[in-house]
Amino acid sequence: MGLYLDGKVVESSGSLALGEEIMPSNAEGLRARMADLYRRASEQPSEFVWIGLFEPSKAELALVQDIFGLPALQVEDAANHRQRPKVELEDQSALVILKLLSYYESTSDVETGQISIFIGQHYVITVRFGPLGDITSIRRALEADPRRLVHGPTAAAHAIMDATVDGYLSVAEEVNKDIEQLEESVFSPARTNDAEAIYRVKRENLEMRRAVAPLVPVAHALVRDAVPGIPEQLQPFFRDLGDHILRVADQAETNDQLLMTLLMAATSRQDLQQNADMRRISAWVAIAAVPTMIAGIYGMNFDNMPELHWKYGYLLILLLMGGVCFSLYRAFRRSGWL
Repeated sequence: MGLYLDGKVVESSGSLALGEEIMPSNAEGLRARMADLYRRASEQPSEFVWIGLFEPSKAELALVQDIFGLPALQVEDAANHRQRPKVELEDQSALVILKLLSYYESTSDVETGQISIFIGQHYVITVRFGPLGDITSIRRALEADPRRLVHGPTAAAHAIMDATVDGYLSVAEEVNKDIEQLEESVFSPARTNDAEAIYRVKRENLEMRRAVAPLVPVAHALVRDAVPGIPEQLQPFFRDLGDHILRVADQAETNDQLLMTLLMAATSRQDLQQNADMRRISAWVAIAAVPTMIAGIYGMNFDNMPELHWKYGYLLILLLMGGVCFSLYRAFRRSGWL
């Protein structure tokens, strides 16, 4: 038995599927159907209702809240698409809020969404914002695995969380590739300006840190099997989930430090390049100043000047200017200014 909303309500039974949009005209009918499904699921220990809400309205959230008795404050948190990731455990229920991450190769951007998971004894309710995190494939895979599905809402919640954390791992791998490319560019012999690219990757890594960092305490508890309410058969799966979260958190922290080092290296390299340019410009200005000064003196139209009336005077002055410029050029070359 199952009920699944993702923009529509779909009541599944074998191969039968019926979809309806939640409208004011049919809200009472849907309320009655969902309440009936929840009541029937509650009477059987191995059955539960699975509802997925995609960017729901207040009326839709209120309808589900009323039927399943969800805490008002938790519903308010789930309705906020900028909510911080967290896990709240109650005696018979739990709320898990996760960020959804996806990496776009064409733009090297990390897109963020959000999914909230309400877990009860006989229900799983997800509230999703953003284009990411379609859980239809997750539901189908879980339905095809009766050994896991028998554990009810906890198994469904784990399947959703596992797919979400797998997304974190994928994004972390892509960010690592971007960092490797930046390292090659920053330390390449070619003249580059990588500060903007480093900052963009740093923003991508920040999105990953924001998604994972609040989950680190929960991940430690999962690794220690210290989270109550998890069936013993599912504990290895949740342990693995916690390990993946910790791995991504460590990677995000390492990436942040590495990106800061790369930014400092790129800035220092740019300063060195600018200093080299200034030294090169200064050297050529000094070389050009010699013939400019001599030509300026001889252009003052004085009659009594050295070698002015000698037929080789012009050639001598040219040789003098060339010799001094060549000497300065040699000196600047030896000092590394040219």
